[in-house]
Amino acid sequence: MNKPFDIVIYGATSVVGEIITRYMVNRYGVDGEIKWAIAGRSEAKLLQVKRNIGAQNVTHLIADVSSEGQLRYLTEQARVILSTVGPYAIYGEPLIKACVESGTDYCDITGEVHWVSAMIRKYDAAAKKSGARIVHCSGFDSIPSDMGLYFLQEAAKEAFGEYCNEVKNRVAKFKGHMSGGSFASFINVINESKNNSQVRTDLDDPYSACPPNHGYTARQSDLNTALFDGDFDAWTAPFLIAPTNTKIVHRSNALLDSRYGTNFLYHEASLAGRGSKGRRTSLMLSLSLKMFWTLGAIKPTRWLLEKFMPKAGEGPTIEQQENGFFELRFIGHTPSKQRIRIKVTGDKDPGYGSTSQIVAESAICLLQTPTSVEGGFWTPSSLYGERLIDRLQKNAGLTFEVVK
Repeated sequence: MNKPFDIVIYGATSVVGEIITRYMVNRYGVDGEIKWAIAGRSEAKLLQVKRNIGAQNVTHLIADVSSEGQLRYLTEQARVILSTVGPYAIYGEPLIKACVESGTDYCDITGEVHWVSAMIRKYDAAAKKSGARIVHCSGFDSIPSDMGLYFLQEAAKEAFGEYCNEVKNRVAKFKGHMSGGSFASFINVINESKNNSQVRTDLDDPYSACPPNHGYTARQSDLNTALFDGDFDAWTAPFLIAPTNTKIVHRSNALLDSRYGTNFLYHEASLAGRGSKGRRTSLMLSLSLKMFWTLGAIKPTRWLLEKFMPKAGEGPTIEQQENGFFELRFIGHTPSKQRIRIKVTGDKDPGYGSTSQIVAESAICLLQTPTSVEGGFWTPSSLYGERLIDRLQKNAGLTFEVVK
C-alpha cells in the first residue's frame, strides 16, 4: 500500500499504450489524486511519448520484459500494473510471474485467450496465495461483452426475478481498425495452434478459461458460418473475437458460482442485414474471415496478407480513433420464456480509442478493489460488477441501456 504509484502503464510506447497515456493525462492529470507513471524498455521512446502528448512531467520507468530483476522492481513501484505489451503469448508471462510473486494487481488488453487459459493453469493458485488480482481481457476484448452480459442479467433479475439461461450478443454496428501489434498477435495464435495440441484444445473449447471443476456440458452453437437468426430477424456472420469473449463470459459465470445456471448458453456474432441482401452480406463476411485465417495459416500466402496489413508500431490515426464506434445488441431468454433486450455502445474506435478508455477505467476499478477481495485470476464482471459500468458510462464513452 506504500508504493509510490497507484498505476503504472507498461508498454506506453506501443500504439495503444500512447493512447492510454494521453487519456490519463487528459482525464486525470499528472499530479492529481491518482498517482501514475509510464514504463517501457526504451527511455528514448518513452521520452518521445511524453513529447507527443505534451506531458513532460509524467514519470517514466525503465523495465525490459527479458529482465526478471527489472520487472520485479517495476512491481515494487505500483499497486496496479496495466500492460499493453503483446503479443502476450510471447512477451506476457514474465510480468504475470513478477506480479503474482509480489502480490501486485495486474490488468491487460489481451485477446489471446489460449494464453489466458495457460496463465490461469500455471499461476492461479500462487496468485490466490500472494493476493495478486489478475484481470485479463480488459479492453474491447472482452469488457463490452462481459459487462453487457452482466448488465442484461441484472436487468432480467430485477424485471423477472430470474436470470437468463441463454443470451445472444450481436454486433450491430462497428467501425474500427487493426494495428500492427494486433496483427502480430493474430499470426502468433495461428502459429501456436499449428504446433501445440493444447492451444488447439483451448481455442476450440468454450469453457477452456473456466476453473477445472466447472462441470459445464451445454453444447454451444458454433457460429462460424452465415446463419439466419429469428430473434433478430436478420442474417448473421462470424465475429472475429467472439471465441475470446465467449470464454471470458463463461469464466465469469463460473466465478459467480454459476449464477446464470450450469447449462447457460452464450452466442456472439455480427448482424449482416435482412432479406437476400443480408444473406449475401453474411456469406461474404463469413468467406472473408475464413480467407483471413487461411492466408495467415499458410506460409507461402502469409506474405500477401502481411503486405496489406499494418506493420509493428502502426495503428489508426487520432482522427480514425475518434471517428470509430460500436453497438452491441443483446437478447436474453429466461427459463420461464421471458425475454429482455439491451444495447451497449461505444463512441470511439473499438480496439484503440475505446479500448484505451475502457482499460484505464478498469485499472482504476482494480485499484479501488478492497484488499479483502482474494487474489487470483478474475474477469471484469466477476470482480467489478456495477462499479465498472458506472465508470465506463461516466468517463469512457460507453452506454448500457435496456431496449423496450
